[in-house]
Amino acid sequence: MGRNHEDSVLVVGLGRFGSSISTTLERLGHEVLAVDADLELVQEWSTRLRHVTQVDATSESAMRQLGAEQFDIAVVGIGDDIEASLLSTGILLDLGLREVWAKAITPAHGRILERSGAHHVIYPERDAGERTAHLLSGRLIDYIEFDDGFAIVKMKAPREALDRTLGESALRSRYGVTIVGVKRGGEDFTHAVPETTVRDGDLLIVSGATHLIEKFAAEAS
Repeated sequence: MGRNHEDSVLVVGLGRFGSSISTTLERLGHEVLAVDADLELVQEWSTRLRHVTQVDATSESAMRQLGAEQFDIAVVGIGDDIEASLLSTGILLDLGLREVWAKAITPAHGRILERSGAHHVIYPERDAGERTAHLLSGRLIDYIEFDDGFAIVKMKAPREALDRTLGESALRSRYGVTIVGVKRGGEDFTHAVPETTVRDGDLLIVSGATHLIEKFAAEAS
């Protein structure tokens, strides 16, 4: 496979998280090399992923032999073995990869990964729980929160915005959020401007600070 390319990603660990990352990245057009120390997992995924190999990611010599340093980006999906997670993350950092993403299963695990130099620490279970809680609120249809306390959501238009332009409803000045776009059934997505009129059944794409998004979703009538 072609390496040392921005579309190539090394994924360490073929558990639920690592295998999901690998299959999704391949579907999006990225070249992926997925590795795991468990031969059974490697054999299982060899029929579903283009590039899979068995390697001990906690061994620097094994990772060098693999050519791990030729990748710009790596994802360490090991979660149940914290020692292996930390060792493999440290090796990838020592090899000079531009971006190392690492899965954490506890806050303490995440803090150690951050202190070791991991560029991005991911908490899949926590993030999935938070996202589900927001969706259960009723108005939100999709929810993405970023590390800096910023969120983008897709939500049903509130009644107070119906049959009015965004300028007239003044949602931004009242709630501190930005209406990025409007999606009407059977029509293409359109970028929002003050003259955009919101109709019943419209979906809004809204961005802003997480706490303001939550307040808007809870208070907008």
